[in-house]
Amino acid sequence: MNEKKKNTLRVIPLGGLGEIGKNMMVVEDEEGMILIDAGLKFPGEELLGIDIVLPDYSYVVKNQERLKGIIITHGHEDHTGALPYLLREVGARVYGTKLTLGLIKEKLKEYDIEADLFEISSDSTLKLGNFDLSFFSVCHSIPDGVGIIIGTSLGYIVHTGDFKLDQTPVDGRTTELDKLACLKDKDVLLLLSDSTNAEVPGYTSPEKMIGANLLKIFEEAENRIIVATFASHLHRIQQIFDAAKASGRRVAVSGRSIINNVKIASETGYLEIPSGSLVDIGEINNFHPSKMVVLCTGSQGEPLSALSRIAAKEHKRVKLADTDTVVVSASPIPGNERAITRIINQIFRYGADVYYEQISGVHASGHPAQEELKILMNLVKPRFFVPIHGEYRHLKHHADLAVSVGIPRENIFLCEDGDILELNEEGAGISGSIEVGEVFVDGLGVGDIGDVVLRDRQILSSDGIFIVLAAIDPASGETKIGPEVISRGFVYVKEAKELIDESIELVAEILEEARLEGVIDMSSINSVIKKRMMQFLYSKTKRRPMVVPFITEG
Repeated sequence: MNEKKKNTLRVIPLGGLGEIGKNMMVVEDEEGMILIDAGLKFPGEELLGIDIVLPDYSYVVKNQERLKGIIITHGHEDHTGALPYLLREVGARVYGTKLTLGLIKEKLKEYDIEADLFEISSDSTLKLGNFDLSFFSVCHSIPDGVGIIIGTSLGYIVHTGDFKLDQTPVDGRTTELDKLACLKDKDVLLLLSDSTNAEVPGYTSPEKMIGANLLKIFEEAENRIIVATFASHLHRIQQIFDAAKASGRRVAVSGRSIINNVKIASETGYLEIPSGSLVDIGEINNFHPSKMVVLCTGSQGEPLSALSRIAAKEHKRVKLADTDTVVVSASPIPGNERAITRIINQIFRYGADVYYEQISGVHASGHPAQEELKILMNLVKPRFFVPIHGEYRHLKHHADLAVSVGIPRENIFLCEDGDILELNEEGAGISGSIEVGEVFVDGLGVGDIGDVVLRDRQILSSDGIFIVLAAIDPASGETKIGPEVISRGFVYVKEAKELIDESIELVAEILEEARLEGVIDMSSINSVIKKRMMQFLYSKTKRRPMVVPFITEG
């Protein structure tokens, strides 16, 4: 690691670059550091048994005495979800807007964590170490988001957070372009900007257009409507309530996260529920189906979500009928496409109608398309540019857009997680990297699942397990019990009797060889059995189950 120099800034992404999720970024100078966002990522299908994925924040833990504060740009899980884990190890103040902190408080309650939370608004200013922070409102798919303007000794750093330039937002709260325009004639050192839709031409569709499309579906549907959306997409949820009211329907909510968010948002004034519209999910059968909307979780095909249980006809309260209309008002997060496609197919098989993004206008992104990104870059006019928040292809497209508006290619840095971007009076460059990875959460275990365990789980899921049991006399080496074999997920024992018999004969042969050679070391015997059994089973089946010998003294 390079020694920190005076008037040198370092920007280090710990997550969120080259991927969708687990956004976390360090900005530091010689006096201290600030942390922007602390998010999680949901696992892909290859991460068997993993609940969530966290960024590797060990750099923050090691340097926590220098940490001046954690700023959260908005309330989405990919920006807040790592906080309960981080705050167990780091005692720093967390800054966020009213709604953002409301959602964070609820999350921390689940983990029995008390934190130092400090409410800010888009008009707030903060002094954290050498950094002077101000904020600007952003329009996104959740209310009360902010971008950050960081005043440093070298100039301003602008971090957009997640945003779009919707000029007719549901809550009337546009991205504050005036604050960004004021920076044009100032010394903007670095722009860090959302890249999620950098490969999408034009402009992102306005959210109000989705409301109009939902209302049309609600008015035309003859019976019950089931709508799945992101639990945090409060603008969408507001429009669902509005469409239900306009079409003479009531709304019941199913799914713990969406119930919590509706409660918090309505209590804090970010969601207006029409009087009499909300009913308990247990009361839906008291109303004619044509008068009901069920708002639920599961827009990403999560296995235990309300929509998944409805599609599998396992939901306690909502029994799917062929007269239902189902609306999936979200786009799949990369990696979730197969899961949500499976659910849509299942619902179609039961005869219900399904509306989803590819065939109807029931979703609009919360992120800026190409023309919006160009507008922002032209307003800010940064000296240096780093695309953030996106897979590598998104970052590359965003970099190309930056060149098209006049930012020199040599002033654009395609960083990845762990890269150290160093800025000083002489310029900027990637000076090295720190080791970062992914922290897997499996139940109560945090970080105790590694690549070896995941590889074992993948083997078990594809080729099963083959267990060898025997007990031998520690003095004579004679076999006292067994050998026996147990197969799970590899072959069905009764239908593979010949293979099982040959496997038992092979084990008996190995044990006899060990006895004759005077080898009574259990570890050595187990190792030989594992190696030769794997070779034998592959030669017979061309499959590689996990072989677990369990030879003990008996």
